[in-house]
Amino acid sequence: MQIRNEDEKERAAVRELNIAAFGTPAKADLVDRLRRDATPLISLVAVDNEVVVGHIIFSPVLLPGRPDLRIMGLAPMAVAPERQRRGIGAALARAGIKACKKLGFGAIVVLGHPEYYPRFGFLPAVRFGLGCEFEAPEEVFMVLELHPGYLDSAAGTVKYHAAFNRF
Repeated sequence: MQIRNEDEKERAAVRELNIAAFGTPAKADLVDRLRRDATPLISLVAVDNEVVVGHIIFSPVLLPGRPDLRIMGLAPMAVAPERQRRGIGAALARAGIKACKKLGFGAIVVLGHPEYYPRFGFLPAVRFGLGCEFEAPEEVFMVLELHPGYLDSAAGTVKYHAAFNRF
């Protein structure tokens, strides 16, 4: 299996993967909007025998009043249903985290499973004084500092890209 940047010719396969993984086109539509409107964007695929079996996307988020902070949001991540629980999502997450750091981002937020994301170093965002603009339990909104102390004195409500507002 190979993890690499998504190629434009794989967009239809990524769309079908997201529909299969989530059972609805909503997340696939979100990915399409992010590709069109968000910059910078990290969009990675997991490919096995020339078949896209996983996808992850990262887009910039904002912390109002702190334009100096470069933070990415991880969402969504999809793995083909028949290939889940085999490490594909973990490989995508690790590669994406590395790519965010390489692009100079200091933190990543995720709205996701509190049993899953801590394995990559994500902690409840409330510990850093951060909240999510979407209504969700505190334990599912998490953050990963890519540089220790990056979020010192940061506080407020994280705002996702406008593409999420139509989700």
